[in-house]
Amino acid sequence: MRALAAPILLSLLAETAGAQSACKANVYLTIDTGHMAPAKEMAAILKRHDVKATFFLANEKTQRGDTSLDPAWSAFWKARADEGHAFGSHTWRHWYFRSDIGRDKVRYVPWGKSVGEELDAAQVCREIRKSDEAFKQMTGRRMDAIWRAPGGKLTPNTIKFAEACGYKHVAWSPAGFSGDELPSEQYPGNALIAKQLKTIRDGDILLWHLGIWSRKDALYPKLDTLLTGLKEKGFCFARIPEHPDFNGTAGK
Repeated sequence: MRALAAPILLSLLAETAGAQSACKANVYLTIDTGHMAPAKEMAAILKRHDVKATFFLANEKTQRGDTSLDPAWSAFWKARADEGHAFGSHTWRHWYFRSDIGRDKVRYVPWGKSVGEELDAAQVCREIRKSDEAFKQMTGRRMDAIWRAPGGKLTPNTIKFAEACGYKHVAWSPAGFSGDELPSEQYPGNALIAKQLKTIRDGDILLWHLGIWSRKDALYPKLDTLLTGLKEKGFCFARIPEHPDFNGTAGK
């Protein structure tokens, strides 16, 4: 048995070394929740490419009439956790942090509205942590100690409040913006992917969504093209907790 095992082990080590030597740079694919219609197809693309992403989760309205952190999505999120993806909070309600109010509050407003709520530090923490708690109920594990503000909109107070309760904010790189939120009439999918393949560089954080309500010609099927093209250029994919700027955020 030892005589048979040795060649197999050497072969596996050689394959691992070959994969590492072929990796010229790392990029970090992040995916925010959306209307969830393409969620299973996008997960299948990731699995086919053996790419681990970092998902940022909010309790958003879905096309099927529930919300993305409803218990009905437990099997989906648990499967992604079992596959080894990383997870962070995208807030609970997916509202927008618009401005600071003095030193101890922030204005939190639904998209398209001018009036919302005033949150203090504890309420900001609850807004971020509620998604984390829902995820734990569905999967049995906590999110990583990272979060992303809806729209990437931040204020000094918001950053301070989130960090005080243990969450580090993750933005995205300009070159890594997929454009899946842009109108398809002006930004066709092939052009968006071609631009990303040309401009993405080592260390970039990529941003995609699990469904965008406003885009008519969905971009998500072309995620397959992007992953293939980046791999051919020598890029490997890592998760945000493995990013040099976010070491120590894994596994709260």
